[in-house]
Amino acid sequence: MIRKLSRGLGTSIKKFTGKGKNLKKEIGALYLAYKRNDIPIYTKIIIMVVVAYALSPIDLIPDFIPVLGFLDDLIILPLGIALAVRLIPKNVMEECRIDAERQYNKIKKKSYLFAIVIIIVWIILITYIILKIRSWFT
Repeated sequence: MIRKLSRGLGTSIKKFTGKGKNLKKEIGALYLAYKRNDIPIYTKIIIMVVVAYALSPIDLIPDFIPVLGFLDDLIILPLGIALAVRLIPKNVMEECRIDAERQYNKIKKKSYLFAIVIIIVWIILITYIILKIRSWFT
């Protein structure tokens, strides 16, 4: 029974993180759609509001409020994205998704390189601190 629960929880976490990554890509695609000339101005305004809300550190309901704080991230943001996507022609949105995927993959490759550089800097810093502390005691 415990194995079933842990498998179910693991599957749920994978689905949830997958949806989070999908939301990031959708926001990127919406931003690319916003920059296009063939999108009506009212749709651009809705896209701008949704993307700004997604990237804003300020939420309608602050995150420190138990349960309610995360509802805006789980309900309001996906509804806004769904509304904006519905207003964009399907072929345009597909093009934007493909472009967003390409750009996301480029950024992802660069972020691995930066992560390696940061890890190396931390290793050097920790090694320096350890050597400095050792020299005090000898």
